[in-house]
Amino acid sequence: MGYDGRAADVAAVPYAVAMAFSTWWSSSTNGPLAVSLLALAVLGATRAPAAEVDALPPLFARFLDEAVHPSQGDRRRLAAGGPVTKLLTSDASEQVSVFGAIWIAAPPQRYVEAIRDIESWERGKAFRITRRVGRPPQLDDFAGARLTPALVSDLRNCRVGDCEIKLDEAAIDAFHTRIDWTSADRHAEAERMMRHVLYDYTTAYLAGGNSRLPMLRDKGTPISMGDEFRAMVDDMPLLATYMPDVHRYLIGFPRVWLPGASSFVYWQETEFGLKPTIRISHLTIRERPEDVVVASKMIYANHYFRSALELRVLLPDPARGPGFWFVTVMSSRTDGMTGFTGLFVRRRVRNEAREATGTVLVNTKRRIETGQP
Repeated sequence: MGYDGRAADVAAVPYAVAMAFSTWWSSSTNGPLAVSLLALAVLGATRAPAAEVDALPPLFARFLDEAVHPSQGDRRRLAAGGPVTKLLTSDASEQVSVFGAIWIAAPPQRYVEAIRDIESWERGKAFRITRRVGRPPQLDDFAGARLTPALVSDLRNCRVGDCEIKLDEAAIDAFHTRIDWTSADRHAEAERMMRHVLYDYTTAYLAGGNSRLPMLRDKGTPISMGDEFRAMVDDMPLLATYMPDVHRYLIGFPRVWLPGASSFVYWQETEFGLKPTIRISHLTIRERPEDVVVASKMIYANHYFRSALELRVLLPDPARGPGFWFVTVMSSRTDGMTGFTGLFVRRRVRNEAREATGTVLVNTKRRIETGQP
């Protein structure tokens, strides 16, 4: 399964991790993934010729020097407007963090307008459905959520500590005790229950922030999504050092607000791994003359992920000309990276995430510069 050209936003990147992990089970050791071929082809096609490295905005240059450590070849590629991706330092057994940057010759506002129309921006083969959630959220906002027969079967067998779906204890108990699994209507009942769960997770987060994110009980050890997010964000150098106000906001929402920002919640059903995945995200946009910050924070995913954050910074560079540097940092925490299996899959997962980031950068540049969907 490759990436659809329309599904080109950075929000697709964490699912490269899921796809790399799930495809590892179903492909031979030497069989290259479709996404690898696509990413390598795109990166090869955009390889920059040798050139003098243009001066970069001071904050961007400092971040590159202190956190990314690009090679001279990377710097030349950036100067030519091409994509650069690097894996950032993180605990390989827990987390994948990827940096990406590219020059986009278009007004930053064009990207902001595109991302605000999230239902159009994140659509295509890999995205089955993308829907914005209202203010305040309504149960009907999740009316389009559907469950496959396999997912319904997993929910029927779901128990605390032994569940194929990422849920908290209250939701697991509700699926176990409040659905008549002998009824001919059990599939529809399970879908109605899942919509309530998605609604409850969303409203709890908007009311109480990270402390109200689910305590996952699908495995033997309870996992706090709030604690996972805090640990992941604290390990992202771009935030605490270079954007302390954004860091405080991401940790302290809704008690802490980001001046000049707007935000909305949306949910998606995606097909990046072997299992269709439902994800809820909180997207924040902060616009200033000197930069635009877009932060997409995962509130919940029913498969693969314990936490994820995609941070995008749009940096105008008047010395270079009309346009902006599109800088991304993606971090995610996922299952399957530890133990014996993790030894085999870890490196591949990280490389797939990096290659997918390159594809995302090139597709985003094309879509924004041409104005094509």
